[in-house]
Amino acid sequence: MLECNTFAITEHKKILSSVQSYEIKNGETGDLVGTAIENLGGLTKVLRWVASKQFFPTLVEVREKPDDSLVFTLSRGWYLFRSRVEVRDAQGQLIGSFKSKFFTISGGFHVYDKDEKYFAHVKGKMFGFKYKFLTEDGKVELGEVSKKLGGLAGLAKELFFSSDNYFLKVNPELAEQPLAKMLLLAATLAVDVIYKSESRGVGSDLLGE
Repeated sequence: MLECNTFAITEHKKILSSVQSYEIKNGETGDLVGTAIENLGGLTKVLRWVASKQFFPTLVEVREKPDDSLVFTLSRGWYLFRSRVEVRDAQGQLIGSFKSKFFTISGGFHVYDKDEKYFAHVKGKMFGFKYKFLTEDGKVELGEVSKKLGGLAGLAKELFFSSDNYFLKVNPELAEQPLAKMLLLAATLAVDVIYKSESRGVGSDLLGE
């Protein structure tokens, strides 16, 4: 999975289900390379039907196809004003974390590596799926998420995907850095799984620095 430099992500829409799940495809070929599925306890599943999901803990397992081996997880504990999301590898070792901006309605967040060093922040229309991951000084684009790949080649490739897909394009300079790609893919999933609910539907605001 982490050999890919472009990912296409599609949410499974399930009726009468409180659990979110996604297919992850190679954005260049359309091949299914993995899945991302929430792993929730029975009580949490029930409580989600009577209260907002934003307040409850969640654990998302990202698995690689075809053998469904665990690649990484992202998890968040109980939510109160501001959340911390942790990314761990298959052995449970911390890879990085996300921290939401304090008292923002746009749901912006910052990405840190395992040593709490600043890795990236989000800039753009996050919930419209048109945003970029930038370094702290804003000068280097590490990745971009959008509904379209862009360019003639991208337009041709989009014909193989449904309109429900959104794409993560990783900076080519990170092609040989699987941990960096893991953080960017995890952060992209976190927008849909976690930060959408925290924003209470306010999704079109421009994110601050």
